[in-house]
Amino acid sequence: MVKLADLVRYLDDYLRVGHVWDLDVALNGLQVANSGTVTRVGAAVDLNEATVRLAAEQKANLLLVHHGLFWGGLRPLTGPHYRRVAGLLEHDIALYSSHIPLDVHAEVGNNVVLANALDATVRGPFGMHHGEALGLWAELSAPREKLRDRLAAHLGSTVKLMPFGPATTQRVAIVTGGAAFLIRQVAEAGLDTFITGEGDHHSYFEAEELGLNVYYAGHYATETVGVKALAEHLTTKFGIPWVFLDHPTGL
Repeated sequence: MVKLADLVRYLDDYLRVGHVWDLDVALNGLQVANSGTVTRVGAAVDLNEATVRLAAEQKANLLLVHHGLFWGGLRPLTGPHYRRVAGLLEHDIALYSSHIPLDVHAEVGNNVVLANALDATVRGPFGMHHGEALGLWAELSAPREKLRDRLAAHLGSTVKLMPFGPATTQRVAIVTGGAAFLIRQVAEAGLDTFITGEGDHHSYFEAEELGLNVYYAGHYATETVGVKALAEHLTTKFGIPWVFLDHPTGL
């Protein structure tokens, strides 16, 4: 058992909450308190009715998520939004959310954890947006079809490959989630391959015309790795157990 206040102080400092740029709706940090102690952590990509229900079933009284309660903006506490909050309060579940601070973290961030899983050699930051590097670039020599298969096997997702770069990848940008808007920066940085979660229809033509390999490995799937790594880190640091609450979208 750990005091919630101690965990929150640690997470705020470890993730640099308050120092990393993010969208206003992210509202990183503690979003809902509980009665004051944590005995089990539930890690999930998204806060929704399903993950609240799963946390209650698994007796997790701290829900650690990437997309939090206010992702849809300011809304009345009615309908599904009310049910999410009511479920947290009924089961005494605290809610802590970390969006870009978790994406970019040097140890448990979505980008670096995925890079390490692919045996890529991280070389530096990539993808400047509002003064923050949203991702990283790495050296990774692999036949592009084999890299697609490795991504699919590791993430358990269907990976879409746009094969317009070299047959063997060398210099790879990784920005998990929905980061197709950075495709042009990939080319400008002299990289040949981009791994992200999803993109819009017109990003296909950008990849084709810029001569890049682009992998869409799933917004949800690419963001499972960070919350898992962070929860495991808390287990190592504080000795509290954790469980992954899987509610995939297939997107």
